[in-house]
Amino acid sequence: MEKHTEIQGLFRYLEEGVSPYHAVELAAGELREAGWEELSLTDSWQLKKGGCYYVKVHGSSLFAFRVNRSFGYLQDFRIGAAHTDWPCMRIKSAPDMTKEGYARINVETYGGPILNTWMDRPLSAAGRVALRGADCFHPEMRLVDFKRPILTIPNLAIHMNHEINKGVELNKQEDMAPVAGLAGEELSRDGLFLEALADLLGRKPEDILFFELSVYDWEKPVILGMKEEFLSSPRLDNLTSVKACVDGLLAGSGRDTGVDMIALFDHEEIGSRTKQGAGSALLPMVMEKICLSFGYTGEDCINSRLKSFLLSVDVGHGKHPAHPGKSDVTNQVYLNGGLTLKAESNQKYATDGEAVGVIRSLCGKYGIPYQMFANRSDVGSGSTLGAIASSFSVMDTAEVGVPLLAMHSARELMGVEDQKALTALLSHYFKEI
Repeated sequence: MEKHTEIQGLFRYLEEGVSPYHAVELAAGELREAGWEELSLTDSWQLKKGGCYYVKVHGSSLFAFRVNRSFGYLQDFRIGAAHTDWPCMRIKSAPDMTKEGYARINVETYGGPILNTWMDRPLSAAGRVALRGADCFHPEMRLVDFKRPILTIPNLAIHMNHEINKGVELNKQEDMAPVAGLAGEELSRDGLFLEALADLLGRKPEDILFFELSVYDWEKPVILGMKEEFLSSPRLDNLTSVKACVDGLLAGSGRDTGVDMIALFDHEEIGSRTKQGAGSALLPMVMEKICLSFGYTGEDCINSRLKSFLLSVDVGHGKHPAHPGKSDVTNQVYLNGGLTLKAESNQKYATDGEAVGVIRSLCGKYGIPYQMFANRSDVGSGSTLGAIASSFSVMDTAEVGVPLLAMHSARELMGVEDQKALTALLSHYFKEI
């Protein structure tokens, strides 16, 4: 790690950001340590020029913004946006199952994980728990992380499935339920998982009203490769972008005007159309609250938003060594070749010619390596939150991120130099006058 000191902060996010709630707390902690002031979304904001603020939304989304010292009438916002969630399994509300001598945990699939990559790994669980509070309308909300491997999903031996190397379709209900232990007298009881969770929280099982827990790959990120050029880790999609947004914003502003902002949304992996997702009124609402705090009219808020710029930061696809034909014939992206700048005429990526021109100009001016990405015409790929958020906020938008191999695997692969390029872009994006 000595030669990669610039990305040590990313390692902390990858190791400790084991649920969207934990990722938001990591970002909030960095902002708080830097002297940023926390706001409540439901308060009337009394903001000051030169002030730095952040607000958490439903625990798994976060906005942070700096009001530059000469902020004034009809000035713009520069926004970097990323998502805090990733594909995984989520534990159901009645989790305990006993079958054929084993205690198992009932889970549901969240997003689009590559299921077979979750097999035979040490797994843990983390997230948020609602506990009985002082009154019915104010439950106590607590973060929790088992911080040790408590689950695994065992494969069926090749001796019992001779066709396994020809490909096996996994059933999300039957095959993906993790094993928690042997169902002896103790483990066969109903409520075993709730008892373990309550013990971790120092409360009684009956105090647990609900939980939102992700199963996560417990294995740690590692640098690998003959020249230590790769980073292998869970949750690269999209904690690489979350960390780059935070680092870029904290690097400071080079301009006196406007507002610099990051927006970290939950639920991108399931379509973003939730109250804390990019497909909600959340971004324009936060922008409007900032403008109203300085006496803007409603129309002023709209006009300021129309002058703004959104940089959607999410991972992209690198060219695969075994399947090069899956990449476009002329727009090919390689790990450690620089960040990806994505374009797609069908608007799965929020491609805007002027916005792409801005990002290419920034990269050229500051020597930041980048690669243009386009899908192969007969091979579609996923979308990002950029196209969704910009349709609500109506502003110029560009799409960037680090390229990955094995995206949506339990463990993904990236080039270490690409994170440095992405962080450099976010820093100059907020600093450029």
